[in-house]
Amino acid sequence: MTFDKVYQYNFPTTIRFGAGAIKELPAYLKANGLARPLIVTDPTVAALPFFKAIVADLEANSFSVEVFSDIHKNPVKSDVYKGTEVWDQTSRDSVIGIGGGAGLDVARAIVLRVNHREDLFKYDDLIGGDVYVTNDVPHFITVPTTSGTGSEVGRSAIISDDETHQKKILFSPKLMAKIVFADPVLTMDLPPHITAATGMDALTHNMEAFLAKNPHPLCDGIALEGIYLIKDAIENATHRSDLESRSKMLMASMMGAIAFQKGLGVVHSLAHPLSSLLDTHHGLANAVNIPYGMEFNIAGFEDKFRRMAKTLELKEESGEAVVKYLFELNTKLNIPHRLSEIGVQSTHIDTLADLAFADFAHPNNPKPVSREDFKQLYLKAL
Repeated sequence: MTFDKVYQYNFPTTIRFGAGAIKELPAYLKANGLARPLIVTDPTVAALPFFKAIVADLEANSFSVEVFSDIHKNPVKSDVYKGTEVWDQTSRDSVIGIGGGAGLDVARAIVLRVNHREDLFKYDDLIGGDVYVTNDVPHFITVPTTSGTGSEVGRSAIISDDETHQKKILFSPKLMAKIVFADPVLTMDLPPHITAATGMDALTHNMEAFLAKNPHPLCDGIALEGIYLIKDAIENATHRSDLESRSKMLMASMMGAIAFQKGLGVVHSLAHPLSSLLDTHHGLANAVNIPYGMEFNIAGFEDKFRRMAKTLELKEESGEAVVKYLFELNTKLNIPHRLSEIGVQSTHIDTLADLAFADFAHPNNPKPVSREDFKQLYLKAL
């Protein structure tokens, strides 16, 4: 595989992948009779030169473009409602999500809300709300700008309650993008700390999906290959940033999101409360917690850890070697080893443990996780 041409994958979403893929966006809109896209992104991406160039290119091709970027780092329901108001007031015909997980989650939730106007959280998958997603949705296009969440190939959005901070999952196959323009060039200028945090998010997705208890051999194979690509590329992408490493990270990110339809686990349940309570970057929260969560899972699942160690090409093929690798990788990426270094205090622990135990991810962990387990994991990582 070379890294300077565009490839097409269908899994099942159509993915246009490679350097320069974003240049195909105007022609795609024209071919599909779309003229008035609502672009949804976050405030940081909206200010970047490549984003302004995308908008300028669309406007130069006579498209009427509306940009909505008034969203939180960890999206909340009110973000979605505000974006839907922009849709209503400006008569749009499609939604283009551009960005990382936050921008793409809000874009997908707006896609849902356009023709589903009951309370947004009625559609929460955790209470069976997906059965109410029955109407058509607008034409939806995604453009990833980070290599972390893989939201561009997903079919769900994670949105928090403004008051309680509890995360809800809006889910339906209808919410998958019609097409993804995955252009690694758009990730080239990410600063090292964001590259590292989002890359560790992708690694967490692949590792947790591989360990998740639901049987799904297809996802297991994808997850292992995703782990292998990240092992190869994450340090270069963070510290030197060449097209090959950026391409591998972007592909591995999408692979993680495809694999975690199988489920996630304890690490995500440790990380989610840090984002909702303390506004910690999701990737950073996963990065700090992953060695501790993986260590918790070793006993009883030694064979799975041996397979991950083999994929990582570690000298010793064991769970302990995987945990050691994760700590060492965090050091190489300048990611802290302790929660206290990212703003967590001992007074937060009980609330974090309550939120983690209520989280949706850990029921798919390979072994049960109690509230006391979460408390002890937070204390160990503090």
